[in-house]
Amino acid sequence: MATHAFQRLPTAPAGRILMLRLAAILLSLFIIAGVLALSGHSPFMLAELIVRSTIGSRFGLEDLALFMCPLLLTGAAVCVCGTIGLWNIGAEGQFYAGAIAATGVALGLHGPAAMVLPLMTIAGIMGGMAWIAVPTLARAYAGVNEIITTLLLNFIASLLTYYLTTGPWRDRISGAQVSTQRLSVSIPEMWGIVHWGFPVAIVIVTGLALVLSRTRWGYEIRIGGANPEAARYAGIPVRLRIISVMLLSGGLAGLAGMFEVAGTVHRLQGGMANNFGYLGIVVAVLARGSCLSVIPAALLMALILDSGIVMQTQQLSASVVLAITGLILFLIAIGDELAHYRPVARTITGEKAR
Repeated sequence: MATHAFQRLPTAPAGRILMLRLAAILLSLFIIAGVLALSGHSPFMLAELIVRSTIGSRFGLEDLALFMCPLLLTGAAVCVCGTIGLWNIGAEGQFYAGAIAATGVALGLHGPAAMVLPLMTIAGIMGGMAWIAVPTLARAYAGVNEIITTLLLNFIASLLTYYLTTGPWRDRISGAQVSTQRLSVSIPEMWGIVHWGFPVAIVIVTGLALVLSRTRWGYEIRIGGANPEAARYAGIPVRLRIISVMLLSGGLAGLAGMFEVAGTVHRLQGGMANNFGYLGIVVAVLARGSCLSVIPAALLMALILDSGIVMQTQQLSASVVLAITGLILFLIAIGDELAHYRPVARTITGEKAR
C-alpha cells in the first residue's frame, strides 16, 4: 500500500518560494478584508485608497522610494552579516550613530555642499562602524554572542540621540523639541522629494551582491559561514573575515542614518530611525540571504509601511496596522517554510499495513 509523507529539503526552488509568498499575501489580504468588513469598514474602498495613495500617484511613489532607501541599507547590513553566520541586531543603533556623526560634521563645518556632504558620508559610515566595533571585537576574539551586544547598544544610541537633541544640539532657533536646527546642506533631490541617496543605495546593494558572489573575499565569507572549522583548515582567516563583515555591516547601517538625516529629515531628531534598523532584519529574512533580493524585499516592506500610514488616516489605530503587518509577514514566513517540503511516496508492506 502506498502512502504519502513529506520530506524537508535544505533548499527550496525560487519559483516555489515566490508562488507560496504570493499565495500567503493573497490569503492575508482575504483575512484582513474579512476583519475590516466585520468592523464596519469597506475593504474595497480602503484597498482602492491604498493603491491610489501608494503606487497610483507620484506622491505615493516618492514616499515608497524614501521608505526604501534606509531599508535597502539596513537590510543589506543584516544580510551581509548573515552570510558569515552572524546576526547584526544593532542596525538601529548604528543607524543613529551614523546620523549623529553626520550631523556633527554638518553643524561643525560651514562650507559648500560639495565639501560637506562627502565628509558627512564618511562620518556616517565611520559612526556606524565605531558603534559595532565593540561587539565585533568581542565576537571575534572572545566568542561573545553578537546578538546581545548589538541589541543592547540600540538603546544607548537612541538615548544618546535624545540627549543631544534636547541638550547641546537642541534647536535654539525655532525652539523645536527633541530636534536640532535644520542642517545647512542636504542631499540633492532627483525626482520630487526623492534624493540621490535612493539610487546610490540600490547601486551599493547591487554591487555588494556582485562582490559576495564573484570575488574571493565573498567566497571566503560564504565558506566561513557554512563551516568555520573547514574554512580555518583551508587557510581562510575566519576571524579577520568576521571583523571585516561586521564593520561593513555597521558602515552600511550608519550610511542609512546619514542619508536619512541629510536627505529626508534634514535634521537630527529623536525617534527618526522609525524602526528602520529592526525592519532591516525583516527585509534580510525576506531576502533569504541574497543581497540582490534585498531590493524587492525592501520594496514590499516599504509598501506595507506606506499602506499602514494610509490606513491610519481612515481611523484605524496603529495597533491594528501593526497587527495587519504582523499577519502578512507571519503568513509569508509560513509559506517560506512550506516551500522546503515535498511529498514523497512510500510503500508499506502488507504485514505493516495490517
